[in-house]
Amino acid sequence: MPKFNHNIMLKKILKIVLIVFVVLILAAIAIPYFFKDKIMAIVKTELNKNLNAKVDFKDVDISLFRHFPKLAVGLDELQIINVAPFEGDTLLAVKKIDAALNLMSVIKGGTMEIYNVTLDEPRIHAIVHQDGKANWDVTKPDTTQTSTDTASTSFAMKLQSYQITDAYINYDDQQGAMQTIIEHLNHQGKGDFTQDLFTLETSTTADAVTFRYGLIPYLSKASAKVDANIQVDNKTNTYTFKDGNILLNNLAVAAQGLFKLVNDSTYGMDITFKAPSTNFKDLLSLVPAIYSQDFSKIKTEGTAAFDGFVKGDYSPTQMPAFGIHLAVKNGFFQYPDLPKPVKNIQLTMNVNNPDGVPDHTVVDMPAAHLEMDNTPLDLRLLVKTPVSDMYVEGAAKGKLDLSKVTQFVKLESGTQLTGLLDADISAKGNMSAIEKQQYDRFYAAGTLLVNNLLYRSKDYPDGVKVNNLSLKFNPRNVTIEQFSGQYMGTNFQANGEVNNLLAYMFKNAALDGKLAVKADEVNLDKWMGMTSSTTTTTAAVDTANAVPFAVPANLNLGLQAQVDKVHYDKLDLTNLTGSMQLKDETVTLQQIKGNALQGSMEVNGSYSTKNSKLNPDINLSYNVQQLDVQQTFNAFNTVQKLMPIGQFLSGKITSQLTVQGKLGKDMTPVLSSLNGDGNLLLIEGFLKKFAPIDQLATQLNVSQLKDISLKDIKSYFSFENGRVKVNPFKIKVSNIDMAVAGSHGFDQTLDYTLQLALPRSIMGQQANSLINNLVTQAANKGVPVNVSDSVHLQVLLGGNITKPTYKTDLQESASSLAANVKDQAATLIKNKVDTVKNTVKDSLTQAGKNVGNALKDQLTKQLSGQKDTTKEQPAKNAGQQAGQTLKNTLNGILKKKGS
Repeated sequence: MPKFNHNIMLKKILKIVLIVFVVLILAAIAIPYFFKDKIMAIVKTELNKNLNAKVDFKDVDISLFRHFPKLAVGLDELQIINVAPFEGDTLLAVKKIDAALNLMSVIKGGTMEIYNVTLDEPRIHAIVHQDGKANWDVTKPDTTQTSTDTASTSFAMKLQSYQITDAYINYDDQQGAMQTIIEHLNHQGKGDFTQDLFTLETSTTADAVTFRYGLIPYLSKASAKVDANIQVDNKTNTYTFKDGNILLNNLAVAAQGLFKLVNDSTYGMDITFKAPSTNFKDLLSLVPAIYSQDFSKIKTEGTAAFDGFVKGDYSPTQMPAFGIHLAVKNGFFQYPDLPKPVKNIQLTMNVNNPDGVPDHTVVDMPAAHLEMDNTPLDLRLLVKTPVSDMYVEGAAKGKLDLSKVTQFVKLESGTQLTGLLDADISAKGNMSAIEKQQYDRFYAAGTLLVNNLLYRSKDYPDGVKVNNLSLKFNPRNVTIEQFSGQYMGTNFQANGEVNNLLAYMFKNAALDGKLAVKADEVNLDKWMGMTSSTTTTTAAVDTANAVPFAVPANLNLGLQAQVDKVHYDKLDLTNLTGSMQLKDETVTLQQIKGNALQGSMEVNGSYSTKNSKLNPDINLSYNVQQLDVQQTFNAFNTVQKLMPIGQFLSGKITSQLTVQGKLGKDMTPVLSSLNGDGNLLLIEGFLKKFAPIDQLATQLNVSQLKDISLKDIKSYFSFENGRVKVNPFKIKVSNIDMAVAGSHGFDQTLDYTLQLALPRSIMGQQANSLINNLVTQAANKGVPVNVSDSVHLQVLLGGNITKPTYKTDLQESASSLAANVKDQAATLIKNKVDTVKNTVKDSLTQAGKNVGNALKDQLTKQLSGQKDTTKEQPAKNAGQQAGQTLKNTLNGILKKKGS
């Protein structure tokens, strides 16, 4: 009996285990890739099936290890971008959505079971327009008649936990004049969502919470922490909490109540909140400038109270009732290392809405008082019926030496503040009185004076200086009697009026006014934050993250400007005048005139971000006179695409241009979107080192074509779909007549036809050999050609501006010559721009017609035996000259046939 070898058996077992282990590892790695396409297809189908928006994501990351034994599915860089009327606005952008799924539910197909979800760096921008439309209303309507059936979807929520990390939320209700911004939000929740009744444990932190309603900023970048255990009733969609603990900066707030989902658009609320502490210091922490600087060291006195409620339904057509009460008595604070306190702080404010009707909201601040160095500042405000006919009653009175503020309050390091502020303003009445111009029914009076104000900080290192600002308030408007100062190296002065300041402040109406501004020098590179070419890395980053300037929707301002000098990139303008109208998210330019590039220019048109915030619309026209070609070419990228030949030209140009299209995120034109037309007159100049003409000159051995002296060359052009179409125009170089027409692309590709009449006397031996070769080729085809003293060539120019290609042809026969010339004339005429055809009286279009007519007449006369009298009179225009040269060739052919 053989001896049993345990070592051999152990090795075999270990080998089998190792093989199985390796197979399992390989399967764990491979299985996710087997199902990746399936999962991606399901996700994209579900998103596009249910959303009326542009949905995209970079990739799906699938793993068996990240949430083993569950299948981990990650969705990378998800974006939901709105369509009209919010086109261009990004509703949601998430760096990554990570979910844990039941692996067997994926393998079997059908419904996928999700256990937990994490959203990493979501960015949410929720907007309600003035008309009440919300940008998150992107779900497509349910066309089925059945109620919601979870079995009909490809996903089933068996959620046990969820998490949100580093979120940014911006809720902007433009209709309700309310906005909430939450920055760096972290939130997590745990609970068994499969149960009808369970407890959801939540924890939330946010670095900065801002909330404003109308004029009043209730919170400004307050840090927040919320811990709450929420009783969830899935049958009634009700969420109840008893001990919600909220911390806003240093202010603790206790909250309790319930939140209920009534339907898809209605939410029921019954929530009360109150600050248990009556310490004034805790309420003082909500002032950002004070809380951010050594707040723990501040010495305070006084009491405070803060409480409120929200009760009722919120829907697109109604609001819940709400109320907020805030009070401070005998407040006092002083930094231990600053010499003086802010004292005698008294404040009472109540915001009440008893029934949820927006027009029943009342904001009442009967008293607000404080003293700085025994100098009092008093405020009061009452706002009623804000929707139907807003009633405002308010006043502000006080004097403040801004240079002494640092004796009371610590400012951010590097901040400088000086100046004198003197205010005494009061107003009382209904807004309808102003709107109906019934100024006797509205009381407004007072002045606001600012002298020698200087503010400098790390964000404004150059500083903002106001020498004088004088505002005078009356029932009709606010008159800006004097406004002068310096900013970014610009000295300015202005005056004007604002007609609806109260409606702008309280009702978010468009600010209506007029302002006349004079300035000495404006460096737009500084104003727009542009960097020099030496900081290419920074500039590239800035360009990548650039966002176009968005014209505010709530402005209706007219600006009349006069600036001595403006610098922008490679352009310097002087004696700039004109007006701008900012209205309806559009800037309209009216007769902007100035001197630049050794000439003058006038610009009219518009820039608008109404249709798209990322790709602004432009509609511009300009009229420039006697600009230097080289300086213009180097100053504008768009000119380099429209007129690439400019880099080889010198001289002066006069031009008119109309262009429509869009700008990109970096505020440069999107070339493929541009279309327009115009004309260009080269008054006098030289064309040198232009490869297409230089190579033709070399082949023909005609030196006169290499350095061309040009004068009074006028052409008309149009452009669309990335190509510039040039109407026919004429050039005369020495004794050479040329007719040019065709097109070139923004990519610098060429498609031009050149017709030349070359005297053989200026052609060298090489060129004459070429012509003789062409004649021989024609003769071999049975077409006897007798070349006269003038050679008539057609050049088809292709390739691109640096590497051109061309084909040179003599005319082969009378019939083909006539057909070719007629076709060419028709092509030249077809390229004529429709919008300028009434003004193109001096172009070669008419010459093209004359060529066709001349040939037709000549053929008729020759074939009928009539005498040719045209030889006896000189050419009167470009068409007659081109026709004459072509007729000479034709005469030779016809004479040869008749002999």
